[in-house]
Amino acid sequence: MLLVVDVGNSHTVLGLYDGRELRGHWRVVTANYRTGDELQILLMMLLQSIELHPRQITGCCVSSVVPQLNPALQQVARHAFKVEALMVEPGVKTGIMLQVDNPREVGADRIVNAVGALEDHAGPLIIIDFGTATTFDALTAKAEWIGGIIVPGIQLSADALFEHCAKLPRVDIVVPRTVIGRDTVTNIRAGLTYGYADMTDGLIRRMRAEMGGKAKAIATGGLARTIAGVSKEIEVVDPLLTLKGLRAVFEKNAGPAA
Repeated sequence: MLLVVDVGNSHTVLGLYDGRELRGHWRVVTANYRTGDELQILLMMLLQSIELHPRQITGCCVSSVVPQLNPALQQVARHAFKVEALMVEPGVKTGIMLQVDNPREVGADRIVNAVGALEDHAGPLIIIDFGTATTFDALTAKAEWIGGIIVPGIQLSADALFEHCAKLPRVDIVVPRTVIGRDTVTNIRAGLTYGYADMTDGLIRRMRAEMGGKAKAIATGGLARTIAGVSKEIEVVDPLLTLKGLRAVFEKNAGPAA
């Protein structure tokens, strides 16, 4: 079985594939200070929750935007599963051509999302990932990653309001019934949801125009369904896009996990 791990700034998403079947997946808080021992204990508990033994893991693929955690993750793969983790980094085969000024700047998660999107969809594609930062990626019909957009994520914006505006409360990000809020909480929720949806739609339209007008918009990330529910331009929501991409990257480099 193949363990795939996507380490983001706020959350780490893990998945376990048996061939192309996703046997289990989990989302945990990313803690930059975790040691290899702590990560190993966490992984053992997750495997135990679906009654799997570490010996059943025959491959591991990792994308990470938190470099300080990479050595600990590699240690866990070696000690707990007796495998070398395939890290998504320059030199790894992905099938994606990075047609940008500095390919080494492109985050591993964005490349993996592009690989995952091409598993089910033909380009051109616009891929939106609602994470700590919200990213928009442009992928051509020839699997060329030609650039994108980065904006502060929805939760990050909500936290900034709470931390820098003394009278504003921290709120859950849910869609209110109306755009015009009747109290402070619904004011904030409307701005975060309808505001981000309209920003997302506007940026998708601008990207489509530069890409020839036909790119399909695919959303992923923790708040993808929330924003897609009020967006007019998002066509597909795939919350497991990154895990799917990690499985595909592993197969391109090491073949299917036994």
